[in-house]
Order: sequence, then C-alpha cells, then structure tokens
Amino acid sequence: MSPASARTASRWRALAADAIAAGYIGCIAALATLIGPFYLLFPELGALSHDVLTRPRGAWARQPFLLVATPACTAVVGTFVTRTFSYNVISIEVIVCLSIAIIAVLNSSIAPALSAGLLPLVLGVRSWLYPVSITAGLVGLLVTLILWRWLTSERPVGPRDARPSNIDDILEVRPRGLAWVPTLLVFVGVAGLGAQLTGLRFILFPPLVVIAYEMFGHPNSCPWALRPPTLPVACSATAFAGLALYHAFGVGPTAAVATMVVGTLVNKVTRVHMPPALAVGLLPLVMHNPAASYVASVAIGTSALTVCFVVQRQMFAHWQARRTRRSSPD
Repeated sequence: MSPASARTASRWRALAADAIAAGYIGCIAALATLIGPFYLLFPELGALSHDVLTRPRGAWARQPFLLVATPACTAVVGTFVTRTFSYNVISIEVIVCLSIAIIAVLNSSIAPALSAGLLPLVLGVRSWLYPVSITAGLVGLLVTLILWRWLTSERPVGPRDARPSNIDDILEVRPRGLAWVPTLLVFVGVAGLGAQLTGLRFILFPPLVVIAYEMFGHPNSCPWALRPPTLPVACSATAFAGLALYHAFGVGPTAAVATMVVGTLVNKVTRVHMPPALAVGLLPLVMHNPAASYVASVAIGTSALTVCFVVQRQMFAHWQARRTRRSSPD
C-alpha cells in the first residue's frame, strides 16, 4: 500500500471509529430510555468509548480489566458515601481521596473513574443500580472494542509490552509520585466549597476532577495543560451543545449521538485531545431539568481551574529559579 493510500485508509478508519463510538453511546441512551435506569448513560462512558475505539492500542485500551473494574469500584464508593452523608465539601474530598487510592491500589490509569465516584453525590443518586449500570455499560464497551479490533486487525498489546509513544499515551499513564496530590485536593476543596455555598453543584462537575487530575499529574504533557485557554472554551462549548440538544430532542439516542458528534468536532477544532469534554456534553442528559446555570457553572469551574493551574505553574517556576540561583556559585 502506498503512503497516500495508507493515509486515506487511516482517515477512513478514524472516521469509522468516531461513528462507532457515537453509535455505541446512542445505543446506551436508547436502552436507558426504554428500560432504565437513566444513569446507564454514564457521561464518562462517552470519553472512554471515543478514546479506546479511536485508539485501540492506546493506554486505556490496553487495560481491558481495569477499564471496567476501576470505575465500577469508585462507583461503589461514591454510592456508599452518597447514601451515608449529605452533599458537602467533606464528602466530596472523601470520595476523591478514596477514588485516587483505588486507582493507585489497582495500578490503573483509568482517570475517568474519579468522575464515576463523584457523580452519584452531585446528582444525589443513592441506588445500588448505579454501579451495576456503569459496569454493564463498560462491559458492553469492552465487547465493542474487541469486535473493532477484530474488524481492523488491531492486535491488543499488553501494558508491559508497550511504552507511551505519544502525548495521549503519556497522558493516560498514572502520574508519578504524590507531589501533585495536595494541589489537586486544595482545588477540589475550594471548588467544592464554592459549589456548596452557592448551590451550583456543577461548579465542581465530576469530569472537572478528571481534568484537574490530568493537569496537575501531567503538567508537562497534558494537552490542555500545555494550552490552558482551550479548557474553558472547549468545555463551555460542549456543555452548551449538550444543553441545547437536550432541550431540542430530550433524553434519548438522538441527543446522545449528536452530543458525541459535537464533542468530537470541538476536540478537532481546538486540536486538543480532551476526552472529558465529551462527558461534559453528555451530563445534561442525566441531570434533572438542566438549565442555563449548568453552562455558567462549567465556565466558572473550568476558568477557576485554568487560573489555579497557571498560578501554580508560575509559582513553581519562580521557586525553581530561586533555588537555581541559590545553588549556583558566585
């Protein structure tokens, strides 16, 4: 096959993967509409499906067991905390800390599990059907991934046999060390307190914790950390699109597929691979009577994270510069 033919085949394969990811979310939305429960349409399922199907040899796709187990475990923790405690900054921090611990214990790189843990608290979901539904949706995604690999002759690669080869794979490797954890927890605490005091729970919308985790954990490789202004723009755009499509088509496969298409286009226009932006667009489909305040809350939360990250990065650079001057000989 000539280089030109290979590029054409690659583009068609990428378009097919986008279509299959959107179609899968549409099927899940149809099932949620017909048989329930509504949270069968777990928003981060959109991010996961798009990533593993467009990158079947990527870091998340190379961990099939953890792809299902990690969000399922954090969903159990989130449901338990929601059933036991009320919504406040302390319960938020407890879920985030326990979810980070689960990711570490499992040696997992499935960051969207953080969103799976926080979602029941934000939405007030107390049913144990929530983790069961998430598990079912992820098992279906895994089956779809296996079939897609078979159709495209993509052979799976074991996590120990592959090293991160591009910025997306580097992003999806668990952060090293623990130096980033305090900064993440401080941001979650401040944003959570703001959400609690204002009543705008979606200032700290669940995918925002995933976004912050990647930014603080991979400050030198996270695509949107390298271009911070794209974060509030991309997320606000997908939030607006998701809300508009909800009001246009209601909860169902049409709105879900259209939201996935818009989210994919936003990623392409901004030229930043940001899977959580897809989850931001799907969130209105699992909310109770979503309103314009959702878009405003997303804009506030992402803008606050952008400012926090830029300030923290500048402070760290200043500290490093002072340390270098002090250690250099006169």
